[in-house]
This record gives sequence, C-alpha cells and structure tokens, in this order.
Amino acid sequence: MKKLAILLSLTASPALAAGGPFFTLRNTDFVVTISFLVFVGVLVYFKVPTLIGGLLDKRAAGIKSDLDEARALHDEARTILASYERKQKEVQEQAGRIVETAKREAMAAAEQAKADLKASIARRLAAAEDQIASAEAAAVREVRDSAVNIAVAAAGDLIKSRMTAAEKNSLIENAIGEVEAKLH
Repeated sequence: MKKLAILLSLTASPALAAGGPFFTLRNTDFVVTISFLVFVGVLVYFKVPTLIGGLLDKRAAGIKSDLDEARALHDEARTILASYERKQKEVQEQAGRIVETAKREAMAAAEQAKADLKASIARRLAAAEDQIASAEAAAVREVRDSAVNIAVAAAGDLIKSRMTAAEKNSLIENAIGEVEAKLH
C-alpha cells in the first residue's frame, strides 16, 4: 500500500496544476493529492486492507468449502449412480434368467402336454378298440344266440311234426332222468 501512495504522489506533476507553485494549499492538485494520501493513511491506520483481506479470505474459504462439499456430493452421486447401474444390471440379468426359465418351463410343459395328449389318444383308441371288440363279440353272441334259438325252434317244429305223442313222452322222461342224475 505504501508503494501505491508513493507512486500516486509522484504521478501528480506540477505541469498539471492550475497555475502557480505546486506545493501550496491553493493548488487543487496538491490538495487532492494530500487528501488522497491522508485517506490512504487512515485506511492503513484502521487496518482496512487487512480487514478486507480477511473478509476475502473468509469468502475464499467459504467458496472452497462449498466446492469441497459440491465435490463430495458429486462423488456421492456418482457412487449412488454406479450402485443403481449395478442394481439395474443385476435386475436385467435376473429378468433374463426368469425369462429363460419361463421359456424352458413352457417348452417342458408343451412337451409334457404333447406326451399327455399322445397317451390320452392312445388310451382312447384302446378304449374304442375294446368297445368295438366288445360290441363285435356281443353282436356275434347275439347272432349265435338267435341262430341257436331259430335252430332249436326249427328243430322243435320239425320234431313236433314228425314225432308221435308216445315218443314225445319218452323223450321228456329221458330228459328228466338225465337232469336228476346230473343234479344228484
């Protein structure tokens, strides 16, 4: 500061004075120079530059602490972002695994359904074949029974028409005897 005051006092030259000698109180340039030097002296005496420097240092320290806090928040935000990105990647991988598992299970279920359908068709075919065979056997039995009944009826009619009453009685008695022999 002292250097500034000396420099300013030297720059005020007598050539710029309103007129007359420079070192008089009537010269405005001299009075302004003296006033300026007194003002600078008062500022130095009351340590205003030190106070301003201290305030500027406090302001710089506050700005530095704000910057440090901003850096810390920025680093924390990066850490959180990285954490979320990892979690998102894990969730995507898990979703992929779930989809793959679901696809495999769906394919297995489809294969099982095909196998079950084939087995069901085979059972139904076998049941239908059994029903057809049973119906066929029943039809054959019914035809045989009808043929036997018709043959017996025809034989009975034929025997009735050719047999006498005595022969009929003897046949009935022989049949009763056979039945009695077989039952006892």
